[in-house]
Amino acid sequence: MPVQRLLVIGLDGLEPSLVQAMIDQGRLPNLARLREQARWGPLRSTLPYATFPAWTSFMTGVNPGEHGIFDFARRVPGTYDVQFVGAHARRRPIVPTLASAAGLRTACIGFPGTYPPEPIDGVMIGGFDSPVAVSADASFIHPPELADAIERRFGPWVFADFAETGTALPGWHRRAARKLLTGLRRRRAIAAWLLDREDWDLFMVHFGESDTAAHHFWAFHDPRSPRRPADLDPDLVPVLSNIYAELDHSVGLLAERLGPDGHLLIASDHGFGGSSDKVFYLNRWLAQQGWLAFHPTPGAGQRAFGAALRAGLAVVPGRLQQRLWRLAGPWAGRAEARRRYSGIDWARTRAYSDELSYNPTIRLNLAGRDPLGLLPPEDADALCDTIAEALTRLRDPWTDRPVLKEVWRREALYHGPALADSPELVLDLALDGDYAYNLLTSGGPGPLWRTLAEAEKLGAKGAGMNGTHRRDGFWLVHGPAAAPRRKRADMVDMAPTMLAALGMAPLDGMEGRTLLQPPGGCVVPRLHTEPLAAPAPYTAAQQAIVEDRLRRLGYL
Repeated sequence: MPVQRLLVIGLDGLEPSLVQAMIDQGRLPNLARLREQARWGPLRSTLPYATFPAWTSFMTGVNPGEHGIFDFARRVPGTYDVQFVGAHARRRPIVPTLASAAGLRTACIGFPGTYPPEPIDGVMIGGFDSPVAVSADASFIHPPELADAIERRFGPWVFADFAETGTALPGWHRRAARKLLTGLRRRRAIAAWLLDREDWDLFMVHFGESDTAAHHFWAFHDPRSPRRPADLDPDLVPVLSNIYAELDHSVGLLAERLGPDGHLLIASDHGFGGSSDKVFYLNRWLAQQGWLAFHPTPGAGQRAFGAALRAGLAVVPGRLQQRLWRLAGPWAGRAEARRRYSGIDWARTRAYSDELSYNPTIRLNLAGRDPLGLLPPEDADALCDTIAEALTRLRDPWTDRPVLKEVWRREALYHGPALADSPELVLDLALDGDYAYNLLTSGGPGPLWRTLAEAEKLGAKGAGMNGTHRRDGFWLVHGPAAAPRRKRADMVDMAPTMLAALGMAPLDGMEGRTLLQPPGGCVVPRLHTEPLAAPAPYTAAQQAIVEDRLRRLGYL
């Protein structure tokens, strides 16, 4: 199959049911037209269905146990601290690197998990894990001189030019809606400008506004949401659908530059839905079962730290948060660990959770591996089975319905050299009707359940957002080798499909299958590239700035 041009558009968190509804309303004409002529369908995400592992599987064609990215952060071995991850932790090459190595001119713009940018034959702009809190500079753009050219022509490259922790401030949602549209249009203009500069073999661009808008505006969009505000601002009701319509316009504008002989691939890393107004405290449940212990009362220092952190994130402007976390240096990861594991008495704990709504998991506190590990390694399997069985009996106290949809041992989900980096148990919580339960940090003893107060319902980063991820995203491939058909696909299918569009066979070890139908009898060249060794970790200063970015984007 000869090399064809390939345009890849990542639409973060695009929800298939909302796409269908808006196509039926005639509001997504470009996606509607493309879908009629394309192979498309639901796209099964990774577990967890979270941004970093999903997009990394998208671009590597392997499961997180092979590529090594399970979350935005990972535990520092031999400690209870965490560090923030990016391309330095990835163990497998991504499609842009493979295409460049095969002599293809390549651009990769803004995809999560691509900082630091790799020196490909072309352009690479790192995603929001880059160590710059607000706008782009040469540290995450290859070649670095492109940073000045972009800023002179378009202004700063922006990921999220507003702090997502101050959502209760007056006018926050109106300001956020305006900035989301402005940032989306700027991203589109930059992508179109770069596309027009030369004839690319592979051009990839990521839009994150669909994800951010769904996190913060789902309750306005959904009239049945239990988190819909009582004093509804009618101007905020259409924000999410307006973002989708603007993305559809972006798809049309960029796709028209591809030409009739190229392929277009559109994908989202997961879907979206609403959040319940119910909060569950997983570490308190583990304590109730006797597997976790809290300190009887947090110390004065712990209380002061927690109060200062909450107050600071609520009122400090995003740009000042950036400076403060930059000054935190090596304490940034430790501060995040203190927030996650607040109040846990490690010397009396055998199992615990990070209590992340988007990534519910349970870890073991193993003797010989963890600093104050209590559980003998030979008892690990039995405890995992016991916890999993107890979780199946967990019920919603208001409805008596099961809270757990499924629980997996990590070995059932992942395989590869990074398996040991995963928590021992991975949970998929059931929905409360159509809405997701909220996991919030326990911080110490207290009730297992509560409902959100009215003032909490719109949520914020670290406080449970009103829109949350769902596992099935959306995919579409359009072009000469894409026979029209509706077909379910898996995230690991995307990398071999992209390579097939470029005339390349899957890399040895890729787990997915191509979803294109190349002409019979053609010889597709195979590219041999060894898996990457994990590069050096972020510096302490980079860790601090990465933490700030993730807070501002709502994940911490």
